[in-house]
Amino acid sequence: MMKRVCLAVLVLILSAAPAVQAKIDLVTLPTRDKVQMTIYNSADLTLIRESRTLTLKKGLNRLQFSWAGTLIDPTSLELTPLARAADIHVQDLVYPPRVRNLGLWGIESAFSGQVPVEITYLTSGLSWRAFYMGTLDAQEKSMRLEGYVRVTNASGEDYENARTRVIVGRVHLLDRIADLARRTEPYGRPGRPEPMEDKAEAEAAPRIMFERKMAARVMAEIPARPKEITKEGLSEYFLYTIEGTETIPDGWSKRLPSFTAESVPVVNLYKYEEEKYGPGVVRFISFKNDDKHRLGQTPIPGGTLRVYRNADQNGHLAYEGRSEFKYIPVGEDVELNLGPMEDVIVEPKMMEFSSGRHQFDDKGNVSGWEEVRRFTVTVKNTRPRPINVEIRRNLGTPYWTLDYQGQEARYEKVDLDTVQFTLTLPERSKREFTYVLTTRHGRLAE
Repeated sequence: MMKRVCLAVLVLILSAAPAVQAKIDLVTLPTRDKVQMTIYNSADLTLIRESRTLTLKKGLNRLQFSWAGTLIDPTSLELTPLARAADIHVQDLVYPPRVRNLGLWGIESAFSGQVPVEITYLTSGLSWRAFYMGTLDAQEKSMRLEGYVRVTNASGEDYENARTRVIVGRVHLLDRIADLARRTEPYGRPGRPEPMEDKAEAEAAPRIMFERKMAARVMAEIPARPKEITKEGLSEYFLYTIEGTETIPDGWSKRLPSFTAESVPVVNLYKYEEEKYGPGVVRFISFKNDDKHRLGQTPIPGGTLRVYRNADQNGHLAYEGRSEFKYIPVGEDVELNLGPMEDVIVEPKMMEFSSGRHQFDDKGNVSGWEEVRRFTVTVKNTRPRPINVEIRRNLGTPYWTLDYQGQEARYEKVDLDTVQFTLTLPERSKREFTYVLTTRHGRLAE
């Protein structure tokens, strides 16, 4: 059976109340009409908006709210009529003494009948993370990019047919919502209960300013067309509304679709730099979050991208690699490391070494000299398509000259002690090039 936040008739409480209280009409909770979750992942904060239809009697009604077993912050509770607001007055929300995890709303109604209301609160324990699947075409020049969001519910509450929205951006809480939810008294400090002396003092207790500010920013609902993903800018944050609705029970995770971009142009590049990547060649794939690359409408949340390639006309896929990446702003270039590749090989070998131009100090010790090395670099491409390879060589000193006369690769200086060779290899081919490196040491370097 699904767990639900409990709003129910106050039988036990009213049995101990004065006779005048016994005449107050009670409201029994109907099922949720709809629920919406807005998850701020970076701060373990979720805003819940529940729509329900209450049956009220003319006069004062009492409505109980229990958050036992959940991570709801009771100080964030709000109840708002969605119709006939002039005839309904939400008087107060009180917390009966010696009763834990329970609040009592007083609702004054000028009529008898049904009224839709919205109940909002902040909770903890709901989280999301993004992950992606990229499928390269046969020529590896474009990629179908599919985004997903995995929502995990550890809040203690089941959410049925929930509309899910996630926030991209970083927020900062004054207090952790989970700590606020576990307080003995609703307005006590986290970890150190301080019960209020009376109702007036409880009503005057300060609310957490941040919670009010963040709740207000997402209260204004912008309707989305059915079965479509809506992305809205909220200052430094971005709001993603995930397609459709899903039931996410407590203790469960669900994968929800985020977006699909067809034929995103990509650039494949293979890099060799032994000091940085080890002895193997590492594959990179790059694109840009802009309109030209069929993206660029919103930032892309950080996550894991798994890349596959169409292996044949029957739709079979070949795994190409994976990469972790951080938040990608609009207009930003991204280069993703897919890991080492065995079908591209770079083998640099020192073929000759000599030293000369020795200088000596007054005591006959060597104070300056020159070293000459000749390297041959072999590059093999066993893939069934052409590739581009960048080979960086770290020279270990800023005092050097390099002689390269070959045509196989393009050569450029990267910084004081690094050079880069770039070459294109046809499918299943092999290339070699040679360069001579001269380095100066000691007084000769000066």
